[in-house]
Amino acid sequence: MQTLEENILNVTELEPRQKHPTIFLRFDDLEPGESLTIHNDHDPKPLYYQLLGERGNCFNWEYLEQGPEWWKVRISKRRNDEGEETLGEIATKDLRKAQIFKKYGLDFCCGGKKTVKEACAEKGLDVTRIEQELQSADQNLATSRPLPYNDWSIDFLADYIVNTHHSYVAKTLPDLRTYAAKVARVHGSRHPELLAIHTLVEEINAELTSHMIKEEKVLFPYIKELVAESKSAASPAPSPFTTVQQPINMMEMEHEAVGHNLEQIRELSRNYILPEDACASYSLLYRLLEEFEDDLHTHVHLENNILFPKALKLEKELKY
Repeated sequence: MQTLEENILNVTELEPRQKHPTIFLRFDDLEPGESLTIHNDHDPKPLYYQLLGERGNCFNWEYLEQGPEWWKVRISKRRNDEGEETLGEIATKDLRKAQIFKKYGLDFCCGGKKTVKEACAEKGLDVTRIEQELQSADQNLATSRPLPYNDWSIDFLADYIVNTHHSYVAKTLPDLRTYAAKVARVHGSRHPELLAIHTLVEEINAELTSHMIKEEKVLFPYIKELVAESKSAASPAPSPFTTVQQPINMMEMEHEAVGHNLEQIRELSRNYILPEDACASYSLLYRLLEEFEDDLHTHVHLENNILFPKALKLEKELKY
C-alpha cells in the first residue's frame, strides 16, 4: 500500500488544464483504503464536487491544512465494505456531534437514515465545511465523555427514555399550551404567526400524549419482554402483534409528524427571534419551545436510531 509521504501531489506544479485530469488519474489508481494528498495554493473545494459527481460517494475528504499559503487535502478511497455513515449512526456513536447537525438544521433523528452528503444536498449546504467540523469534533471532544447510550441494554434504555424524556414532555406540555394560548391571545393581532404556533402546539400535545401512552403501555413492555426472553430458556410470550416492526413503523410516523410541526414553528418564529414588543411571556414561550425541540431531537434519536433497530434485531434472533 502506498504511504502518505509517497502519494503526495503538488497541484501547483501542473498546467491548469492538467490539474483535475491528473488528480482523477491518481485517484483512480488508488486501491480501496489508500489515500492521495494534494497540495494547492487555494481551496480545492470545486474538486470535491466534481469528484463526487463523476466518481460517486466513494471517498473521504479531509483538510490537513487550510491556507493562507497552502491547502493540503487527504482524499481516501473507501474500502468496498466501508459505507458512509448516516446522520443517525454518527449521532449514535457520539451524540455531542449532533450539536453540529442542529447548528445547520440537519435532522439526525427522523431524518437520521440520510448521509451527511445527502442531507446537505437537500438543504443546499456546504458539505465540506460540515464534514470538516465533524472531523474537528473528534479532537475537540476527546477530553469529555458522552453518555454511553449505545452500550446500554435496551430494557434499561427504554426505562431511561420514559424517566427522562417522557417525564420532561409530560411536565412541559401544559406550560407550552398555557403560554402559547396566552401569547397568541395578547399578541396575535400584531403577530399572526402566533395563532398558527398555538395551533401547532395543540397538535403536538395531542400527538405526543397519545404517542407516549402507546409506547409505555404496549411497545416498551414488549421490548422488555424480548430482553427477558433472551436471558431465559422460557417459551416466548404471546405477542400483541406479528412483529415489533408494526408498532415501530407507527411510532416513527408519529415522530415525523411532531418533528414537522416543530420545524413549522421554527420557521414561523424565524428561529425563535423575538420582536421588539415581546413581553416576558412571549420570551418564555420561545425559550420553552426551543428547549422542547432540543430535548425531542435527543428523545427521538434514542428511539429511532438505537432502541428500535436493536429491538428489531433481538426479535429476529429470538424468532429465527
